[in-house]
Amino acid sequence: MAVREVQARRLLLGPGFKAFGRRLLDLILPPTALDGSPALTGGLSAEAWSRIQFVEEPVCDGCGMPTEYETPGRCPACEARPHQFGRARAACLYDEHSREPILQLKHADRTDLAPLFARWLSRAGATLIAEADAVVPVPLHRWRLLSRRYNQAAEVARRLAADSGLTYLPDALIRPRATASQGGRSASGRRRNVAGAFTVPPGRKRLIEGRRILLIDDVLTTGATADACARALKSAGAADVSLAVIARVKQRATDTR
Repeated sequence: MAVREVQARRLLLGPGFKAFGRRLLDLILPPTALDGSPALTGGLSAEAWSRIQFVEEPVCDGCGMPTEYETPGRCPACEARPHQFGRARAACLYDEHSREPILQLKHADRTDLAPLFARWLSRAGATLIAEADAVVPVPLHRWRLLSRRYNQAAEVARRLAADSGLTYLPDALIRPRATASQGGRSASGRRRNVAGAFTVPPGRKRLIEGRRILLIDDVLTTGATADACARALKSAGAADVSLAVIARVKQRATDTR
């Protein structure tokens, strides 16, 4: 098969063609929101949008948890057990209202929601973006990526990097060890589950060394996954690692030993 034919097939089957197809379809059939009502923007109706609990200042500088009072520094939980990432910000709280669109992105091929979430992160993580050199998504194991066909964190990270002018490093961090779901595990169980699950390949260390990395994920619960990623990035020479997520749970899970 000729090289040009291979390139043409990749173009037709790639994300760019899918995005073009969605825009063309929107011209023919007006887009609807996840609940079937007319979409306000990015697949959310006005009613669904109004129910999202966006995170506003003041927040803990370490984990992005909303705080009741304007107190500089970090919450007691971050003081007691500092994260491997330096700072974190979340666009909204993870609850019954934000869960549906996030799960649609994650499991239902709704990659068209990625630009919306990237805009949310551009606002919530503005200070982190201003200090970052490059954007890295939390990776999936190759078998999970094969079954899902895309990485939801990478879809958001790619758009955020493009919008903010930061370098996008999609394969600088990999997940060579498959892990079980983090759902239902205690904080300590989550840490054990992802211990050593992430690494920076030797050939990619030059992309990480001395750079300030903004790590992107969909949901922050205890921070175990992000900590494991940050540890791997710092071991590869990253000058700093910050975290931006679409949503975070309101309370950190407690250890049950």
